[in-house]
Amino acid sequence: MKRREFLIGAGAFGLFVTFPPFFKALESPLNADRPSGYPTDFNAYIKIGPDGRVGCFVGKVEMGQGIMTSLAMMVADELDVHPDRVEMVMGDTDLCPWDIGTWGSLTTWQLGPSLRAAAAEARAVLLQMAAERLGVPADKLRVQDGVVFVEGNSSRKVSYGGLVDGRRIERHLKDVKVKSLSEFTVMGKSAPRKDARAKVAGVAKFAADIALPGTLHACLVRPPFVGARCVSVDTSEAEKIPGVKVIRLGDMLAATHPNPDADHPGISPDEQGRGIVAVLHARPDIARAAVGKVKAQWAPSPWAVDDQTIFDHLVKTAPAAKQVTAKGSIPAGEAETALPLETTYLNSYVSHAPIEPHSAIAQWENGKVTVWASVQAPFIVKGQVVQALGLTPKNVRIITPYVGGAFGGKSGGPQAVEAARLAQVAGCPVSVTWNRAEEFLLDTYRPAAVVKVRSGIDKKGRITFWDFHVYCAGDREVETFYDIPHQRIRASGGWTAFPAGLHPFGIGPWRGPSAFTNVFARESHIDTLATMAGEDPLEFRLKHITEARPAAVLNAVAKQFGWKPKPAPSGRGVGIACFNMRNSIVAAMAEVAVDKKTGQVKVKRVAMALDVGPIVNPKGVREQMEGAITMGLGSALTEEIHFQAGTIKDWNFDTYLLPRYSWLPEIETVLVPSPNIPSQGVGEPPVSVMGAVIANAIHDAVGIRLLQLPMTPDRIKKALAAVNS
Repeated sequence: MKRREFLIGAGAFGLFVTFPPFFKALESPLNADRPSGYPTDFNAYIKIGPDGRVGCFVGKVEMGQGIMTSLAMMVADELDVHPDRVEMVMGDTDLCPWDIGTWGSLTTWQLGPSLRAAAAEARAVLLQMAAERLGVPADKLRVQDGVVFVEGNSSRKVSYGGLVDGRRIERHLKDVKVKSLSEFTVMGKSAPRKDARAKVAGVAKFAADIALPGTLHACLVRPPFVGARCVSVDTSEAEKIPGVKVIRLGDMLAATHPNPDADHPGISPDEQGRGIVAVLHARPDIARAAVGKVKAQWAPSPWAVDDQTIFDHLVKTAPAAKQVTAKGSIPAGEAETALPLETTYLNSYVSHAPIEPHSAIAQWENGKVTVWASVQAPFIVKGQVVQALGLTPKNVRIITPYVGGAFGGKSGGPQAVEAARLAQVAGCPVSVTWNRAEEFLLDTYRPAAVVKVRSGIDKKGRITFWDFHVYCAGDREVETFYDIPHQRIRASGGWTAFPAGLHPFGIGPWRGPSAFTNVFARESHIDTLATMAGEDPLEFRLKHITEARPAAVLNAVAKQFGWKPKPAPSGRGVGIACFNMRNSIVAAMAEVAVDKKTGQVKVKRVAMALDVGPIVNPKGVREQMEGAITMGLGSALTEEIHFQAGTIKDWNFDTYLLPRYSWLPEIETVLVPSPNIPSQGVGEPPVSVMGAVIANAIHDAVGIRLLQLPMTPDRIKKALAAVNS
């Protein structure tokens, strides 16, 4: 049976697939608009084709993290089929069961159990059906690659495909157990990525690659700064260009930001996302040139802060503190303190900067709009389109092809809303692809933040108290696994909700929201306390850890790195950092070289150990660790948004510096086994430790403590000058 025949055949039994993207789906009874959780009917996830191939349907999306492979491995193992026989169907709101979104390292530990349970039940039902067909008890049957046979007589057999014959399975069983770790035959072994061949060959389809007959490419008039109010728009010159169509929607004078869910200054909720002036043409280059002919005037920005004064502004404007942890008594801890330490750590705004910009193409047919969009949360974006266009949910379908990086920045779908609204008026498919300047301007940045930490040690080098207060980053990963008797941890504001007048830009989640900021401050402070105690930073940490798993991860990375105990700064340029992110424990060690004249930092080597419980695909986990280490270099050393009076100064990669291949250190990864806990998330923990481990290595190299991210050459030179003055 050919792949296309399998995909089309799946639609006849209540399940649908997205590949090829132009296949017209039927209505699905499994397609609830927003169920309270994942469905319990395994038919929502699993479809057996007549040839025995398995369709696996999930609302998650593949954006480079490798879940297309790991989810297929889960299904293959529970069903006893080869992973190559599992066809993944992802991120289609007409075909896949509801999912809140692909973020937060949630896939393995949140969706994984439901998917495995569905596959396990499907296998049990198929065995029951085979037992009836072959006339033997089910416990006398065995399965190999989707073929059920009688134990001791392999000639008596029937395939999954033969049992189902393309039909929906109506039978169900209760209390079916998933396989134990010892029973795995697929999970736990490294597997090649399912998307590798298509991406290497250049045939993988992203949203901007979807080509529909008669498509017009739209370029929108954008403001010079977020929240700008338009005074006037003159499109007459653009309209003179042959083939150009100009579309005005809503009140451009009132609203200029496309995200209907963003809390942007100067825009009321009922105005958000309604004002559009767009220039369309059959050729994207002509549309881009034509929008440059539009003359727009904008009122001055009401913002006075810049990238230097933003931190004082945040502390003064942040909402009241929420207490996260209260343990012991801070005054009592202070009374026991021999050496106190009080430090303020700063974190600049950071862009998501995905290589693939926001893109979407929308098509209307018979009152229903289908949008192919590069988004992380197709079902949330469906709701945004429903609300923006006043449609019923059944008349909106979102399809997410491959996504070229997101990191939290594609949690919403403003470009999908834009494409859908414009296509409705244009009467033809409309494609919207942001250019790099739009990507920076309209991004929802990782928020600038301030962390104030007060702590101290006693005469024996024990930490006596811990007073941690974070402003505007959020309270995720603020708690510590260090054994400290007196603690107070507070958070003022976060990335999910903030008062008007706090941030001059849109902000949002960025790979482990809050974690990069909070871990940088906490692990930098712990390292400084170790220096004050005159102790080796690894031994100091282990002295304050009573839990077995963090200690095991620290010892594992130390063994890999070849750590030799010595108090910092030692001049070697080595550092350590660790933390626990939602039960995923990571520890890293780094070696750096610092050029004192230029302030340039060369990260020479990074070793990282990770404990995430049972691992589905070791190869995929190591790739995630390597990618996170690489991405973390940029956030640690160069990436920040410069701005003044609400206007950003970074519009492309000439000033906003992402890591280059020449920056890459030698990378070593260690997977620490932990079979007694459920599998945990992998994507976010490794990146979140990188700012701290590099800061600590820089301190060990040249004796300076960097207190602001990113640790740019200018900041390093200023810190060196201050030490030497």
